[in-house]
Amino acid sequence: MSLFAFAGAIESGLLFSLVALGVFLSFRVLDFPDLTVDGSFPLGAAVAAAALASGIDPFLATGLAILAGWAAGLVTATLNVRFGIMNLLSGILTMVALFSINLRIMGGPNVPLYNVDTVFDVAESWIDLGLWTNTLLIAVFAIGAKLLTDWFLKTEIGLALRASGENPAMAEAQGIAVGRMRLVGMAMSNGFVALAGALFAQLQGVADVSMGIGTIVTGLAALIIGEAVLGRRMVFVATLGCIVGALIYRLFIALSLSAGWIGIQPQDLNLVTAIVVAIAVILSKGRAQRSRRKAGGAPNTAPAAKKAG
Repeated sequence: MSLFAFAGAIESGLLFSLVALGVFLSFRVLDFPDLTVDGSFPLGAAVAAAALASGIDPFLATGLAILAGWAAGLVTATLNVRFGIMNLLSGILTMVALFSINLRIMGGPNVPLYNVDTVFDVAESWIDLGLWTNTLLIAVFAIGAKLLTDWFLKTEIGLALRASGENPAMAEAQGIAVGRMRLVGMAMSNGFVALAGALFAQLQGVADVSMGIGTIVTGLAALIIGEAVLGRRMVFVATLGCIVGALIYRLFIALSLSAGWIGIQPQDLNLVTAIVVAIAVILSKGRAQRSRRKAGGAPNTAPAAKKAG
């Protein structure tokens, strides 16, 4: 693998760690299988691109993309909480609607960003690290999102959010507004995903309406790989796993695509992705089973020792 390909894989991994953090909030914290991700990723790209094309400051445009992601998450949660539509269908409905909304925002299937300043151009004017300038900026966003998530989940609202996902009935019995917590969590989740979409569009120099296809798979792959490697017992470790998992996933994909000598071609990307996710799930389940066996075996040793004595 060339240095350029390696830098691109790190760059992409850090960027998609934002998606993994969003998926972590919805799938793991809220226990809400959310397919809005495939729509909120291009939504962030569309809003940022349209704002940049209108001459808006790059960082303000990125902030508007985050707000749009929050709105998308609120719509999905509202369909579920207020109107009783099942969570999976709520996400699908929002994702489908966002395809048309994104076309409206961009005024067409794509918006080129070749002649406008992006956050990466601004960052390069501050510090020029050559090949690693963009990577540094994305790392700042990714680490900032991770630390924000760690802090938020330790606050009173964050603890209520975790309780709502872990045991909704018990949370309601304790006076927690589970529906409101779901609104907060889904808004935050899709805000991270939209941020990733906005950065991706500025990095690639174009926003496209179809760029969100498969985003949920990438986010889940990063999340599961991170859990397989680091586990998820602590919030700090779980969110770190999102970053580590995304980096491992993108590096593996880059290695696979550069390994032409074993017959893998760019058109095999989806096959490689499916294999990686399947292996990660198997490893994660194996790790969980070993942990349960250890936890279950410890209490039984004392009685056995007494009988032996």
